[in-house]
Amino acid sequence: MKKILLIASLLNILCIQLYAQDEPSVTYPITGELKDSEKKPVPFANVALLAAKDSALIGGGTADENGLFNIPAEPGSYLVKITFLAMDEKIIPNVRVAAQPVSLGTITLTSNARVLDELVVQGEKSQMDLQLDKRVFNVGKDLANIGGNASDVLNNMPSVTVDVEGNVALRGSGNVRILIDGKQSGMVGLNPAEALRQIPADLIESVEIITNPSSRYDAEGEVGILNIVMKKNIRYGLNGTFTGTAGYPSNFGASFNVNYRKKKVNLIANYGWMYRDGPGRGHSRQEYNSVDTSFVYEQTNRRNRSGYSNNVRLGLDYFLNNYNTITATLSVRKSHNDNKSWLEYRDFDMNNALTRTVMRNEDETEPRTNIEAALNYRKTFERKGQSLSFDAKYILSDETEASQYHEVADNNSVDIRQRSYNTEDEKNFLAQLDYIHPIGKDGKLEAGLKSSVRLLDNDFSVHQQLEPDYWVVLPDYDNRLAYDEKIHAAYLMASNQFGKVFVQAGLRGEYTDILTELKKTAKTNHRQYFNIFPSIHLSYKLHDAQTLQLSYSYRLSRPNFRDLLPFSNFSDSRVFRAGNPLLNPEFTHSFEAGHLLNMNQGTLLSSIYYRRRLGVVENITSVDSTGFTTITPVNLSTGDSYGFEFNLTYDPAPWWKLTANANIFRAMNKGYYNDKLYQSDTYSWTSRLSSRITLFGSVDFQSSLNYRAPRRTTQGKDLSIYFIDLGLSKDILKGRGTITASVRDLFNSQKRRSITENAGYYSYSVFQWRPRQFLVTFSYRLNRSKEKQNVDKQGEMNDEE
Repeated sequence: MKKILLIASLLNILCIQLYAQDEPSVTYPITGELKDSEKKPVPFANVALLAAKDSALIGGGTADENGLFNIPAEPGSYLVKITFLAMDEKIIPNVRVAAQPVSLGTITLTSNARVLDELVVQGEKSQMDLQLDKRVFNVGKDLANIGGNASDVLNNMPSVTVDVEGNVALRGSGNVRILIDGKQSGMVGLNPAEALRQIPADLIESVEIITNPSSRYDAEGEVGILNIVMKKNIRYGLNGTFTGTAGYPSNFGASFNVNYRKKKVNLIANYGWMYRDGPGRGHSRQEYNSVDTSFVYEQTNRRNRSGYSNNVRLGLDYFLNNYNTITATLSVRKSHNDNKSWLEYRDFDMNNALTRTVMRNEDETEPRTNIEAALNYRKTFERKGQSLSFDAKYILSDETEASQYHEVADNNSVDIRQRSYNTEDEKNFLAQLDYIHPIGKDGKLEAGLKSSVRLLDNDFSVHQQLEPDYWVVLPDYDNRLAYDEKIHAAYLMASNQFGKVFVQAGLRGEYTDILTELKKTAKTNHRQYFNIFPSIHLSYKLHDAQTLQLSYSYRLSRPNFRDLLPFSNFSDSRVFRAGNPLLNPEFTHSFEAGHLLNMNQGTLLSSIYYRRRLGVVENITSVDSTGFTTITPVNLSTGDSYGFEFNLTYDPAPWWKLTANANIFRAMNKGYYNDKLYQSDTYSWTSRLSSRITLFGSVDFQSSLNYRAPRRTTQGKDLSIYFIDLGLSKDILKGRGTITASVRDLFNSQKRRSITENAGYYSYSVFQWRPRQFLVTFSYRLNRSKEKQNVDKQGEMNDEE
């Protein structure tokens, strides 16, 4: 802690020195008014103040919306240079400032181009932008994402997989950090799998995949970071987009993203509403043989998750001047799910004769509320590349799961009524300070501090009815977990360019203080540890079209809240998933080498990687003689994995765009649990191929194929999955609107199939979270005609998304 306070003091002194100024000189304003040849104001033109003797830049500013400008200047001789898109440059010589203000009066600017009645600016962001330290995927360019949610978006990212329960993995590992706008967020807090389904894809701008993060990022996440960037406009005037979606099975949604900018204020409002009715089904077979007993049972399950969500995000940018900006945002998400499930158990004897059928039904309500307030201050300096920023965020989340269960048997031997309550409350506060200082021509030094405090309270209980209106608590499923997490971090990083070689190296220190307490059984577990996490990135530019990259980072993966929770969902009375409060973090050494090739018609990023993992957490399945199955995470093993990955974008023709990616890897895990050896050695791969064709000049057709090969685990095997998505879109209303029709999982094949094998135990299961979907989406862009006028009058020539 003393080290962190010392670093904080040094940064504080540095900031004070940066803000310290010499005794201010006396300045006098140079004012004027800009108009065009029709005597109309010319707003937001650039006004530069140059020294008369050598034309060196002294200062400057921007005219306001009425064409008025006010530039402070010390006594001396100057040139005033005025520039504006679509206008001839204007230079006013011999501007002398003595001991009084100087008024230049009305200055007329002349158009240098013919003003068009109808100016259509068409530009399209690339679907995939390959950068040295990350891959950026623009969500709106992939037709498979339109009308979906954040989980659907991630499922269409290269090297990213989302299983049927919504769990996200990168390069085959679920230990991936998910951020919103570069920061941790309550939007994916307590239950990321479910939370991602509540975020409409229409509100997402892009997804960044960072496989070997630098020291400026949190050390959390074994395989890297997935950063979801939300939409935010800064165009002048009022503009925005409106989207509506309808689909089958029931999938309805509406959203808007509106921006209004005037003078020094930029206002942002996002809203998304979704309603979904998601049927799912599956089946499984379990066989158990031991000296004492044997059993066989099959399970068929159906479930339906229906509900709605509302996402609201309000933001304000206030530009104090050219160097200082304050941003405040408030995000609120409110959702409510009604979930039903029906399970049928069929018990067999060893001659495979049916002996009993048991039915178990669940009716669950699940309201959630998430409130997130954030404040950002950013200061830039006259020196290019120098900046200081401060972020503060407060997150408040509340979630309740209330279920009713009824279990009956066909022979009347079982008639059980139960109910469970699970409340999860979270409070989270974080503060972060970052400073960037340029060194020389291409170098820079970065430093920062971050503190986060996370407090969670989970109360869980299961009650069983003994008589009408008489319920008792089941003591094995009754407890309350308090989880207090404090993480304090500091980092220092330097980078520079040496000819064709770029070097970036950094160190990050993180102090972790985590206290878990089971209040009803008075069990506590207190962990405190400090770790140093180095990172290094090297790149070598062979020539303009090719770049080589090398990187290394040391990272950790702390157990998430649900992994520590000793109780979980009780819907399946024969399979219980329990957390482990004694879990320790995993640590990972990650190495990667890559080659980036820019071609005339595309780009190719290929890379090889190796990861060494310590304290790998895996789920262990155990079965007792009654057929009760428990699945518990433990720090099982060490793990080694290496692989080859490529990402290709290629345009065979102006009307045809191809993207392809594949991740081929080998993963090896080995460890002991309860004196038993668990190990796996698997070769596997994931891939995605997408083709987008423009027909008749205005209709886009996209097809995507996703495939995930089988993979061995320490207790069995996950079988292959494939699915195909199709999409068709057309611009209408003179380009202001777009209508899209799509089908997801064309062949209804996206199902999880897995095998679990232990001594005397075998299980095979198949489950489909959501069947094939048909969607129609309409998007409308507000004030496109006004944006065209801005090209002539304001110089804001923005590409359409």
